[in-house]
Amino acid sequence: MDARRDELMTVRQVLVELGGVSRRTFYRWRELGYGPAAFKLPNGELRVWRSDFNTWLRQLEDAA
Repeated sequence: MDARRDELMTVRQVLVELGGVSRRTFYRWRELGYGPAAFKLPNGELRVWRSDFNTWLRQLEDAA
């Protein structure tokens, strides 16, 4: 994906894309080092680059 067209996703957007995974599950995955790469904004909110999210999903497909 072109970096100029990449987008930042909120946790809510990630959860919707995953078909309703709970927020708790998402944070648990992060604790275990299993979730998509994310970073904290200065206000403490997490963001995930769409490209990182898509890469993470492809890795899950490859492992299945």
